[in-house]
Amino acid sequence: MKITIQSIHFDADKKLLKLIEERLAKLEQFFNNIISAEVYLRLDKDADAGNKIVEVRLDMSQKVETVKYRAKTFEKALDEVYDALEQVVKKHKEKLRNRKVDKDTLVIED
Repeated sequence: MKITIQSIHFDADKKLLKLIEERLAKLEQFFNNIISAEVYLRLDKDADAGNKIVEVRLDMSQKVETVKYRAKTFEKALDEVYDALEQVVKKHKEKLRNRKVDKDTLVIED
Protein backbone atom coordinates (compact mmCIF):
# COMPACT_ATOMS: atom_id res chain seq x y z
CA MET A 1 0.00 0.00 0.00
CA LYS A 2 1.27 3.44 -0.88
CA ILE A 3 0.80 5.99 1.92
CA THR A 4 0.92 9.72 1.20
CA ILE A 5 0.83 12.16 4.12
CA GLN A 6 0.22 15.89 3.73
CA SER A 7 0.33 18.29 6.64
CA ILE A 8 -1.46 21.45 5.63
CA HIS A 9 -0.03 24.78 6.86
CA PHE A 10 2.41 23.18 9.33
CA ASP A 11 5.27 20.68 9.48
CA ALA A 12 4.35 17.38 11.11
CA ASP A 13 6.68 15.70 13.58
CA LYS A 14 8.56 12.61 12.36
CA LYS A 15 7.12 10.57 15.24
CA LEU A 16 3.60 11.44 14.12
CA LEU A 17 4.36 10.51 10.52
CA LYS A 18 5.83 7.18 11.60
CA LEU A 19 2.81 6.47 13.82
CA ILE A 20 0.44 7.16 10.92
CA GLU A 21 2.35 4.85 8.59
CA GLU A 22 2.43 2.05 11.18
CA ARG A 23 -1.28 2.31 11.96
CA LEU A 24 -2.38 2.38 8.33
CA ALA A 25 -0.08 -0.52 7.45
CA LYS A 26 -2.01 -2.60 10.00
CA LEU A 27 -5.13 -2.30 7.83
CA GLU A 28 -3.53 -4.69 5.35
CA GLN A 29 -3.98 -7.55 7.81
CA PHE A 30 -7.74 -7.23 7.24
CA PHE A 31 -7.69 -6.72 3.46
CA ASN A 32 -4.64 -6.96 1.25
CA ASN A 33 -6.09 -5.20 -1.81
CA ILE A 34 -5.68 -1.70 -0.44
CA ILE A 35 -4.05 0.33 -3.19
CA SER A 36 -3.25 3.60 -1.45
CA ALA A 37 -3.99 5.86 1.49
CA GLU A 38 -3.88 9.65 1.38
CA VAL A 39 -3.66 11.31 4.79
CA TYR A 40 -4.38 14.99 5.36
CA LEU A 41 -3.43 16.61 8.66
CA ARG A 42 -4.99 20.00 9.39
CA LEU A 43 -5.03 22.53 12.19
CA ASP A 44 -8.31 24.35 12.73
CA LYS A 45 -8.71 27.76 14.36
CA ASP A 46 -11.19 26.56 17.02
CA ALA A 47 -8.93 25.21 19.79
CA ASP A 48 -11.76 24.61 22.28
CA ALA A 49 -13.54 21.88 20.31
CA GLY A 50 -10.35 20.14 19.26
CA ASN A 51 -8.42 21.75 16.47
CA LYS A 52 -6.55 18.72 15.09
CA ILE A 53 -8.16 17.11 12.04
CA VAL A 54 -7.09 13.84 10.45
CA GLU A 55 -8.66 12.86 7.13
CA VAL A 56 -7.81 9.62 5.34
CA ARG A 57 -8.83 8.70 1.79
CA LEU A 58 -8.46 4.94 1.37
CA ASP A 59 -8.43 3.51 -2.16
CA MET A 60 -9.38 -0.16 -2.12
CA SER A 61 -10.19 -2.42 -5.03
CA GLN A 62 -13.55 -1.25 -6.39
CA LYS A 63 -14.13 1.31 -3.61
CA VAL A 64 -12.79 4.61 -2.29
CA GLU A 65 -13.64 5.61 1.27
CA THR A 66 -12.92 8.85 3.14
CA VAL A 67 -12.95 9.14 6.93
CA LYS A 68 -12.42 12.39 8.83
CA TYR A 69 -12.17 13.02 12.57
CA ARG A 70 -11.44 16.01 14.82
CA ALA A 71 -9.85 15.79 18.28
CA LYS A 72 -7.58 17.67 20.68
CA THR A 73 -4.54 15.65 19.53
CA PHE A 74 -3.57 14.10 16.23
CA GLU A 75 -2.99 10.77 17.97
CA LYS A 76 -6.57 10.65 19.30
CA ALA A 77 -7.97 11.65 15.91
CA LEU A 78 -5.83 8.99 14.24
CA ASP A 79 -7.13 6.33 16.64
CA GLU A 80 -10.73 7.21 15.81
CA VAL A 81 -10.03 7.29 12.06
CA TYR A 82 -8.27 3.91 12.27
CA ASP A 83 -11.20 2.32 14.11
CA ALA A 84 -13.63 3.60 11.48
CA LEU A 85 -11.39 2.46 8.61
CA GLU A 86 -11.03 -0.98 10.14
CA GLN A 87 -14.80 -1.40 10.10
CA VAL A 88 -15.04 -0.09 6.52
CA VAL A 89 -12.31 -2.43 5.30
CA LYS A 90 -13.86 -5.48 6.99
CA LYS A 91 -17.30 -4.63 5.59
CA HIS A 92 -15.90 -4.15 2.07
CA LYS A 93 -14.02 -7.45 2.23
CA GLU A 94 -17.16 -9.25 3.37
CA LYS A 95 -19.16 -7.72 0.51
CA LEU A 96 -16.58 -8.88 -2.01
CA ARG A 97 -16.54 -12.34 -0.46
CA ASN A 98 -20.33 -12.59 -0.62
CA ARG A 99 -20.36 -11.38 -4.22
CA LYS A 100 -17.83 -14.08 -5.15
CA VAL A 101 -19.86 -16.78 -3.40
CA ASP A 102 -22.97 -15.69 -5.32
CA LYS A 103 -21.10 -15.92 -8.64
CA ASP A 104 -19.65 -19.33 -7.78
CA THR A 105 -23.01 -20.80 -6.84
CA LEU A 106 -24.65 -22.43 -9.83
CA VAL A 107 -28.20 -23.60 -9.94
CA ILE A 108 -28.83 -26.50 -12.27
CA GLU A 109 -32.43 -27.35 -13.03
CA ASP A 110 -33.72 -30.39 -14.88
